[in-house]
Amino acid sequence: MEVMQQLLGRLHPVVVHLPIGFIITGLLLQWYDRKNNAYTKIIAMIFFWGFISATVACLSGYLLYLGEGYSFDTVKFHLWLGIATAIFSLLMYIRLLDSSKMDLIKRFPVVVISFSLLILISFTGHLGGNITHGSDYLIEPLPSNLKVLLGLGPDTHEMPTLDEENWEEAVLYTDVVQPILNNKCVSCHNAKKEKGELQLEEENGILKGGENGAIIETNDPENSSLYARLILPLEHEDHMPPKDKTQLTQDEIAVIKAWIANSNAFDKKIGELGLKKNLFQAFFPKVEDNTYPDVEVAEIVKDTISALKKKGLHVEPISENSNFIKVSCINKPSFSDSDFDLLLPIKDQIVSLDLGDTQISDAIFEKLGSLPNLTFLKLDNNDITGSNIESLEDLEYLKSINLVGTNFKETHLPKLKKFKTLHTVYLYNTPIQKPEKVEKRKPGELFLDYGGYELPAIATDSIVY
Repeated sequence: MEVMQQLLGRLHPVVVHLPIGFIITGLLLQWYDRKNNAYTKIIAMIFFWGFISATVACLSGYLLYLGEGYSFDTVKFHLWLGIATAIFSLLMYIRLLDSSKMDLIKRFPVVVISFSLLILISFTGHLGGNITHGSDYLIEPLPSNLKVLLGLGPDTHEMPTLDEENWEEAVLYTDVVQPILNNKCVSCHNAKKEKGELQLEEENGILKGGENGAIIETNDPENSSLYARLILPLEHEDHMPPKDKTQLTQDEIAVIKAWIANSNAFDKKIGELGLKKNLFQAFFPKVEDNTYPDVEVAEIVKDTISALKKKGLHVEPISENSNFIKVSCINKPSFSDSDFDLLLPIKDQIVSLDLGDTQISDAIFEKLGSLPNLTFLKLDNNDITGSNIESLEDLEYLKSINLVGTNFKETHLPKLKKFKTLHTVYLYNTPIQKPEKVEKRKPGELFLDYGGYELPAIATDSIVY
């Protein structure tokens, strides 16, 4: 008997589409036939079958509620609206019949019943979708900023984050495992919606397990369904979460595995369990990388890069996910001011430029001023003196200039202090004399690095092998 109940209950997602089809068809025919009234009897029969199928859908839905472990608070509005839909379908059928015994019902305007059915079928279907897929199923693919704009807001649970300084003091379950379950699992396994008779909101529900028994075998993650289902192929019917839900990351799965493998303790700190730091690397706050400009630039055509390499220039991207590039003349010591035109096709993408040990002169500064995103500039071991270096003042991202081994004149130093973002200038082995007292680097101020550092002697330096 129980098997038959479950079978009939699980037919609900199939059966529930029948009344929707009948009612929508009836409403469309009513609108089409609103002037001629030629299909009234046919339309009445359509609503009669809508009533029959809606009644069957209500019964199968009730059996599904009994067999799948949903709480009544979760399904009650969906159930009552489904019953109301069946009643209004019957009411419409009776209203369209040509019978003098139905004078009371004939007082109800057809248009009122029609709009009532449309509203009922819409809300009933919406609530059913929420129960099956979660209340955020429809809006889940939307970008977070659009959700906020629409007033839908972000998820109610925060993702786990750990302080990198004292990560070992965090409680593994409370600070990491529970937030993961809250974000990825609790929408289906909670006190209101016990899918599989399983609750994952708190310790008692996890230890109790679900309809198939315990979900954790202490110290044995491979035989614990809480972990084993996470690593099944996405298309597998037992994979969790379902493929249409947000999946756990590999880092989150690894943490759950480690938790089960360490006695699934609910109160132990990470340090007490002796777990390694790299297991939690993904949960440390991401440090914002302000090294390079936060602007979008076009990708460079591969043929352009090939042409530059044939000219002796070394070109490489700063990372796999960026269109910014580094350019070096290490293989082209003959590079001179006139060769700068080679760089014009990629001027927007250059953030690091190495012109060290080349044949450039002070005339290069005016040309360098045309590289809008230049951040790091190496001009070491050249004959430049610094004349006209003020041409670089408008480069809003320039942070570092290497002038080691050049003829840079001290009279041009005040010009550098006017640069807005410049924070380091390397002046070792230049005509500029190193002051007796070198100021320490201060945040937000230009630092002049004169080099010539000497390491203090240590005892091992005197050892003769």
